Amino acid sequence: MINRLNYHHLRYFREVAIEGHLGQAAARLNVAQSALSVQIRQLEDRLGVALFERIARKLVLTEEGRIVLDHADQIFKAGDELLATLQLSSTAKPVLRIGAISTLSRNFQLQFLRPLLGSDDYTFSLTSGQGQALFDELETLSLDVVLSTHIPENKGDKSYAAQLIAQQPVRVHGSSERLKHPTLAHLLAHEPLIVPTESVIQTGFENLVARLGIQPNVVAHVDDMAMVRLLAREGVGLAIAPTVVLADEIQSGLLTTAPFDLGIFEPFYAITVPRRFPHPALMQLLTDQLSEDQR
Repeated sequence: MINRLNYHHLRYFREVAIEGHLGQAAARLNVAQSALSVQIRQLEDRLGVALFERIARKLVLTEEGRIVLDHADQIFKAGDELLATLQLSSTAKPVLRIGAISTLSRNFQLQFLRPLLGSDDYTFSLTSGQGQALFDELETLSLDVVLSTHIPENKGDKSYAAQLIAQQPVRVHGSSERLKHPTLAHLLAHEPLIVPTESVIQTGFENLVARLGIQPNVVAHVDDMAMVRLLAREGVGLAIAPTVVLADEIQSGLLTTAPFDLGIFEPFYAITVPRRFPHPALMQLLTDQLSEDQR
């Protein structure tokens, strides 16, 4: 006997889980309540676990039921994606699902999304989160691409593709008064500094000060580029950051960039997994980013 899951049972289960009531789910599905109850019992027998418990006349998911619901959501999302991808629905607009590491520069994210803004052809969703959580969603096809400053490690059956879409120089930014120093070493030793904890920047900065033989005046180690930007705006210190992070403040004249080359560059990657049907907008979007970075 082939060991397969009945997806009709799974769809019925999902409706009951959403409604929390057998009768309401049956009415929504246009099936008899008794028939729906049988379908749920058959799924529980097939899985070998109880999916619901009755609390105050309401069906509540068990822990196993929540796990099954999470998988059911992914399965039916994949089905919706299939219909949209193969254009079986003339009204479907494939959603480009983008993940971004939560510490990533908002300015860079906006720059990446700009070709999609105002587009009538596609819509997009943007999810911020921790690296591994986003990469897990990428593997289950819940995301089409993840924007990151580092490449995840391929392990076992995990196979990621990483395209370098930008490489931003890391410079010293702040008020013009604080940048009036004869040398980079003098500036770093005497001015308060805001240093991101992002590994590429932090490692590059540590190597730089060691090479210069100075003790820097670091007043804040920050894991969020948005906070680096705010602290620099408030005059807390000079920001060691990619120029794109403070692009608006630099353009308006609020902040200035020091005329010193740190020799540090932060890479920005678009992480994907191999797919037979990649989102039709993704390749063009990545191509646009490469063209923009080369200008």
